[in-house]
Amino acid sequence: MECLEKPAWNDKTWEYIKNLKINPPSQAIYGQILKNWDSIAKPLDGMGHFETLTARIGSIQETEQADISQKAVIIMCADNGIVEEGISQSGQEVTLAVMKNMAGQQSSVGKMADVIKADTIPVDIGVNCEEKVPGVLDRKIRMGTRNFKTESAMTETETAFAVYTGIEIVGACREKGYRILATGEMGIGNTTTSSAVTAALLGCDAAEVTGRGAGLSDGKLLHKQQIIREAIEKYDLKYQGKREEAFRILRTVGGLDLAGLAGVCIGGALYHVPVVLDGFISLAAALAAEEMVPGVKAYLLPSHKGKEPGSQMLLDRLGLTPVIYGAMALGEGTGAVMMLALLDMAMQVYGAGTTFSDMQMKQYERFQE
Repeated sequence: MECLEKPAWNDKTWEYIKNLKINPPSQAIYGQILKNWDSIAKPLDGMGHFETLTARIGSIQETEQADISQKAVIIMCADNGIVEEGISQSGQEVTLAVMKNMAGQQSSVGKMADVIKADTIPVDIGVNCEEKVPGVLDRKIRMGTRNFKTESAMTETETAFAVYTGIEIVGACREKGYRILATGEMGIGNTTTSSAVTAALLGCDAAEVTGRGAGLSDGKLLHKQQIIREAIEKYDLKYQGKREEAFRILRTVGGLDLAGLAGVCIGGALYHVPVVLDGFISLAAALAAEEMVPGVKAYLLPSHKGKEPGSQMLLDRLGLTPVIYGAMALGEGTGAVMMLALLDMAMQVYGAGTTFSDMQMKQYERFQE
């Protein structure tokens, strides 16, 4: 990925995003893969959600021979100006430190990805530093967002280009042969931006979707919720289902990592690459992507239900059912990597499983009720 030239800003605006069109995955292939599952020597629907998930992967890739052998985690790294308001235990210097660990495969997601032979692609889309870190894809748009308590986090151009950056990275991954991608992130303060975007898009109070992040006291949590509540009121973020309103919410109280992840989701839909979502932050980005470019969610796969309170509300809105319930809150893409491991095993059963014919047994029949 390092060989790619940094794209020019040129005409990547909201108009560019607004004009994107998503074609739905193949329903014919989806149905055929489910029939193929029925021929494998097991009880009907014995693999549960994994039967429909593999069918979704094949329908996205437009082939019955669904393939996830080459996979990567795209990890968007950025800082958030709202950290100035004391909504996190850590300072922005931690973002850079963790990103360096990611570059050296020393962070949690790197260790986990190594087990399943998945590549990790850390992306500097807005870390507050001038340092160029070897092993990190340089897509820096600015050195962190502005403090949304006092002004919008990003300009329209910055937001649109962050979204386009995510799309462009997916396109490059597709050209390199990656068949499935996962989302990850790193950025101190991004549970606050994610909670703000979620509260605005869902039209709910900040307290319903805002958790403790990396670990806040009761008082700090109330402060965090109030900061979000005031920002939604200040910018009059009343979402009425219009695509440009979703973009304005992302621009006003979101972050560069969120916008980049939204672009990854959109890119998956444009390039027919399934995207496995991580936890709360990825889900918030996914909802923003779906609201800006309808049809994206058909290309997204869930992984886990994190412990942030807004996770289930986002999953419900996106119509996704996670298969991992581990109360995780690590981020980085770790939950998504766990899901990739499970999908590997499910794909082995689907692609190389023993059939009823192999066992000279009668296949189970489905009866219409």
